[in-house]
Amino acid sequence: MNTPSPALESTASYTFAPLSPADREPVLAIFNHYIANSMAAYAEQELPPEAFDGVLKMCAGYPAVAARDETGNLAGFAMLRPFHPLPTFSGTAEITYFLQPEATGRGLGRLLLDQMITGAREKGLRTLLASISSLNEGSLRFHLRNGFEECGRLRRVGLKQGREFDIIYCQFMLNPEDSGPHT
Repeated sequence: MNTPSPALESTASYTFAPLSPADREPVLAIFNHYIANSMAAYAEQELPPEAFDGVLKMCAGYPAVAARDETGNLAGFAMLRPFHPLPTFSGTAEITYFLQPEATGRGLGRLLLDQMITGAREKGLRTLLASISSLNEGSLRFHLRNGFEECGRLRRVGLKQGREFDIIYCQFMLNPEDSGPHT
């Protein structure tokens, strides 16, 4: 089944706009929080400000949004990027999103996912992939609850803070009628 669950009733109102250079500091603050405090971001060292240029380059031509709360503060961001550089894989994108810790559990993740699904369909993509650390159980639950299916596991390929972890790939078929095996 590839149907996302209904969005949770949000306790906050959010506005969405394309990710831009003006989002550098708040995006890196969110991302660096997860680098330092969780297994959700794979890097071990906080990213410097110039790393954001690479983020924008990585998602160029793909949906990428910033979500702001009622006060105008960045509450989270999401982006798609190519899964692989060869044109053979141009119908597949990898999804990434991170939220301010206090914004989790309020429906924002689902709203960002909806933004990415809509943008992916408009771009003509067929598949979204999420790369999830096996130590990030909350993200795995979120994706499985929202229409993704586990499609692969790379065992013990990651090592962060002295802890080994698997990479779990979850897949969302944007056109469910195409979800059968291809030979």
